[in-house]
Amino acid sequence: MKIGLVGLPGAGKTTLFQLLTGVEAAAYSSGLEGTVGTARVPDRRVDYLSQLYQPKKTVYAQIDLTDLPGLNVSEQQQKGKNPFLTAVRNVDALVAVGRVFQEGPPHLLGEIDPRRDLEIIHSELLFSDWEIIEKRLERLEIKKKKENEAERDLLQRCREELENDGRLTNLTFTAAEEELLRGFQFLTLKPLLVVLNLDEEGFKSGFSGKEEFLAELEARGLPYLEVSAQIEQEIAELPPDDRALFMDDLGIKEPGIDRLARMVYQHLGLISFFTVGEDEVKAWTIDAGTVAKKAAGKIHSDIERGFIRAEVAAYDALREHGSMAKLREKGLLRLEGKDYVVQDGDIITFRFNV
Repeated sequence: MKIGLVGLPGAGKTTLFQLLTGVEAAAYSSGLEGTVGTARVPDRRVDYLSQLYQPKKTVYAQIDLTDLPGLNVSEQQQKGKNPFLTAVRNVDALVAVGRVFQEGPPHLLGEIDPRRDLEIIHSELLFSDWEIIEKRLERLEIKKKKENEAERDLLQRCREELENDGRLTNLTFTAAEEELLRGFQFLTLKPLLVVLNLDEEGFKSGFSGKEEFLAELEARGLPYLEVSAQIEQEIAELPPDDRALFMDDLGIKEPGIDRLARMVYQHLGLISFFTVGEDEVKAWTIDAGTVAKKAAGKIHSDIERGFIRAEVAAYDALREHGSMAKLREKGLLRLEGKDYVVQDGDIITFRFNV
């Protein structure tokens, strides 16, 4: 799953990308596809399992992030030469970063207005999809073949949603319709999350029009998160012992970067199962609803191919009783077959034969 950070220049998305991935500015490419990095998904369950097993290696779930080219409202882009739209097709979901902080370089559009900036991003994505639909409908109108009726009706429904300023994620599609739409790579079908990048004052006291803006995001079904890249940078530069004091002073229970990684992970319908042992404790990322045999394939294709059964324990049960031996005594270790739907937090040992 590839996540793209999008925003107008100066929104702070590159700073957030650096904080999430540890990729330094000097490592950035000058290409048009954006810069790629990996962000760790903080998980207290992994912390506990690592403490319990004392493994040689601990591996957290990860998210692949791309810092996409900035969306410039320029004459060149308005003529269709838009590297942003080219790059955004290569990711699976989007995080739109809106600037709320006042200090720093002037905004290219003057006044700081995250509502306007988000609307610009939305409009770019929406218009790109609308153009694709219009061109395809024109071709279908010329051919007028009966076998194309289902596609034509579907695209007309999609066009109507876009013309009402809606995203295609607002619509419900059958499996057959999803298959029809897949080849178009519509941008408003990609999950979209919103990050509001504030300064310290905005983080403590809010910003003008905050309640109305957040209510709009909720009404549109857009998950959002408030962070401050400025504060996050200050936290990252402190010695570990001083970070907790700094956060307490600001009333921050958890770094926004941790919350952002987790929000992306959860909103995309991803879950973790764990493998544990003296060599390694590891969180494996799968889609919610994945069955045991397919989950085994995340570890190795041979395990999926030779799958026999899965020995499963719930994380909460292990946390309560303290050891696998205790879970076995109490009958809390289960043997599950290939069609078992893996649950978030399952600790699994796969039995296989190849």
